[in-house]
Amino acid sequence: MLNSCRGCHTQLGSTKKDTGVNFAVFSPNATQVYLCLFDASGHSQIAMIDMFLHEGGTWSVLVEPLKEGALYGYRVEGDYDPQSGRLFNINKLLMDPYGRDFFGEFTWSERHFCHMPVGTISKLDNAIDMPKSKVTGLAKYTEKRPNHPWSKTVIYECHVKGATYKHPDVNPEFRGKFLGLADPAFISHIKKLGITTLELLPVHAFVSEQFLTTKGLRNYWGYNTLNFFTPHKPYLVDNDVSEFQRMMATLHEVGVEVILDVVFNHTAEAGIDGPTLSLKGLNNSGYYRHLPEEPNVYINDTGCGNTLNIDDPKTLQLVLDSLRYWVEVMGVDGFRFDLATILARTSYGFNAHHAFIIAILQDPVLNKAKLIAEPWDIGPGGYQLGAFLSPWREWNDKYRDTVRRFWRQDEGVLPELAKRVHGSNDIFEHNQRGPLNSINFITSHDGYTLADWVSYENKHNLANGEVNRDGHDENYSFNCGKEGFSTDIGIVNLRLKMQKNALVTLLLSKGVPMIAAGTEFSHSQGGNNNAYCQDNRTNWLAWKPSQQDHPLSYFIQELLTLRKTFSVFQHGFYVHSDDSRFSVCWLDENGQLMSESDWHSEGRKWLLYSIQDQQLKQALLIIFNAHDVNLEATLPCAPFSEHWQLALSSCDCAKYDSANPICTISAQSSWVFTSLKEGNIHG
Repeated sequence: MLNSCRGCHTQLGSTKKDTGVNFAVFSPNATQVYLCLFDASGHSQIAMIDMFLHEGGTWSVLVEPLKEGALYGYRVEGDYDPQSGRLFNINKLLMDPYGRDFFGEFTWSERHFCHMPVGTISKLDNAIDMPKSKVTGLAKYTEKRPNHPWSKTVIYECHVKGATYKHPDVNPEFRGKFLGLADPAFISHIKKLGITTLELLPVHAFVSEQFLTTKGLRNYWGYNTLNFFTPHKPYLVDNDVSEFQRMMATLHEVGVEVILDVVFNHTAEAGIDGPTLSLKGLNNSGYYRHLPEEPNVYINDTGCGNTLNIDDPKTLQLVLDSLRYWVEVMGVDGFRFDLATILARTSYGFNAHHAFIIAILQDPVLNKAKLIAEPWDIGPGGYQLGAFLSPWREWNDKYRDTVRRFWRQDEGVLPELAKRVHGSNDIFEHNQRGPLNSINFITSHDGYTLADWVSYENKHNLANGEVNRDGHDENYSFNCGKEGFSTDIGIVNLRLKMQKNALVTLLLSKGVPMIAAGTEFSHSQGGNNNAYCQDNRTNWLAWKPSQQDHPLSYFIQELLTLRKTFSVFQHGFYVHSDDSRFSVCWLDENGQLMSESDWHSEGRKWLLYSIQDQQLKQALLIIFNAHDVNLEATLPCAPFSEHWQLALSSCDCAKYDSANPICTISAQSSWVFTSLKEGNIHG
């Protein structure tokens, strides 16, 4: 027989106690909240227990005896008045927003909707189609973390399933799972490349939107969160959430960090016509942003139907509590915040000193984590690249677009290209930040792969079922002479060389480099630049034996070894003319300093520059020639050795005669020369 008492309201969620389990949930405008307990099958409700109201709107109850593994949900009584933003409906079983685990699968049905039609309360009970929250209590993560400084961080953005699902050397049981990322075969691959940090696409429990499931598709990327504390269950082998901790411990042991892509801008509950699953049924008007004069209208700065209201103290607490849980208990090293501008927007617009930003800076746990912002959204004033405060890093889409445009042979790009490869001081230096605040990337999960960037000039998204209207129209891409797959050896070789050009630019730019998974063996999505709903071979990496010996894999290894050797890439400040240690010289094809007219010559499609470290006696000379004709370049004198040494080139037939100062730089190629005082290797 179960006994219940008032319990404690200060720790939200379910908490195991000596004699039972304490439950606490926030629902300030409810007239009554009930804890509903279910049998082990999750099908039968075995108890419905009144919870006790505390000041501030939190409800709690302590149930004895009750053990870890108990299944539960909440039902809430209160006003049903959509016009005032209140959607209480006792017929809807709600998941615990703080639930650390759940049992069962989510199934779409009309029973999830609070109103049928809008304005009319639904009497249908949804419990049969809802996962049940599950009492669980993991111990805190105690393993040693790598703690790579940003100056030595190299990010590999990947999808948990797609990264290993087709990997023949990964344990078949672990493929496409968290434990697959901890498999020796996958670890060996990323370590061999030189990767320090995995950035995982969303791993919070998520569901596929109903408009996708009706078309036989599913949300593959995961940007449709159901719960902020529970790992996505299909990524588990034995349905045990501790597997995530096991993955973290194994990766940390070999020196690999993990950053999570987190979605705190919206949830799977969508807008007024969406389902009622958790937050909407507990405190709709507090957890979500609405028009002040129309509480029934959701502000949709995400394009997904709703926007979390981080201005609300309890919503802010929910986000911070989730972040701390993933660091302290699950062991992660940092976060990439999807549509991060939304998290710092008030009714007056974006605010770099928003309570969310300040709270993280003051939090003793979170201010030590790696923090990356995607600094844009579709709301008013939504583009905020460079506006976040230290220690935040930001995805630099201007870097992406500028590099793409240069290698596409767009005119007038040189001045901006120089800024981007030098760390984008025009974007970050104004608020005392440095080049390492820029996350440099050319491709990511969103858009073309690197192989598709040089293979398609038009998007090919018909498989998404939106008549090719979804995805970006301007990708700054080119197809090297033929749209799509080609067996023409000339086109194949040019595409490989252009991918190498992009990688030289990326990995030898100041900033923190990020590589999208599959770049190292020319993974293609068939021209789909919005493959969010393709849970198939479009996204799954094709791990053929030949892929692991792909020339791009070796090329990335060479580049990252070179990057590690030269101190300038670990230097956290911009290099200016008065720097006593570092210098940057922008050169013309005659080895002389560029003139003002050189910078603005629209026909100039090449860039030469040298970087020197006077203290360590190191120098790099980098030449990018995007033109479709060869460039006769006179190399300047090598500063720390008798001659420049050719370190690498995107051109397989690259030759350099050190006795001749004039070097023929092949069309559409990149060249890197080094000059080192003997023995001066930085690492």
